[in-house]
Amino acid sequence: MQSVSIHGGTGRRGARTAARGPAPARPEEAADGAVAPGVPRSLRLAPGLASVRPQVPISDSPLEYTVNALRFRRTALAVATAAVLPFALTACSEDAKSSDAAPSASASADGANPDTASSDPAMAMDKPFGAACAGVPAEGAGSFDGMAKDPVATAASNNPALSTLVAAVKQAGLVDTLNNAKDITVFAPTNDAFAKIPKADLDKVLADKAMLTKILTYHVVGQKLTPKQLENGSFDTLEKTKLTTAGSGEAYKVNGTSNVVCGNVPTANATVYIVDTVLMPK
Repeated sequence: MQSVSIHGGTGRRGARTAARGPAPARPEEAADGAVAPGVPRSLRLAPGLASVRPQVPISDSPLEYTVNALRFRRTALAVATAAVLPFALTACSEDAKSSDAAPSASASADGANPDTASSDPAMAMDKPFGAACAGVPAEGAGSFDGMAKDPVATAASNNPALSTLVAAVKQAGLVDTLNNAKDITVFAPTNDAFAKIPKADLDKVLADKAMLTKILTYHVVGQKLTPKQLENGSFDTLEKTKLTTAGSGEAYKVNGTSNVVCGNVPTANATVYIVDTVLMPK
């Protein structure tokens, strides 16, 4: 009987090894880029990576090798996922913070600063302006808030700086006319403005009702005028002749001689511009 040389061990294991022939090449023995016998192509390593690939537990059985390789692959994938997941969660968290910050920044950009808005010249012109406005009472019926609640003749009577004008309006019988008018502008001379007229002349005018009415109605325009309209204006008065205005900002003149010293004062039915000189019709 021919003798059989048994390699790879003794006993039954050696017999099995001899019977099935040489063991398949190990993955580490395969050339770079080659697929070892019995190993799925999905487990193939790219060329040049054979020297750094992890060692898959080796088995003499191709099937066992394949199973072990798949287990190793799943383990490696789980480890890689565990390593990458914290970075992914951190990145998502940073993106969420950035998204939350963006609307806040937009809201801050869109939201106007009250202090800045109040300094806008256009908004400032919606309020009374001028040096003489400081002399208007801060509270009570003669204040800006108080005057805004009353018709113009009544409002003027509550302002101490306009007492001479109020007396003249009463003398001319124009209280009801002014109080019942709708949407008018009154250029109201101060007490100092009347004081510029020589006393004898002023007394003469006060004694002549027709002349007094003519002068007072010349101070009234039949529409509410804004500061913008005063920049270069010409307006019909209740006296039936025109007056002119010019200026800008907080500096305006009427007929080129009378300065607005406190303007854009609201009353219930009129806008008042307090002036420092009595206007005389032409």
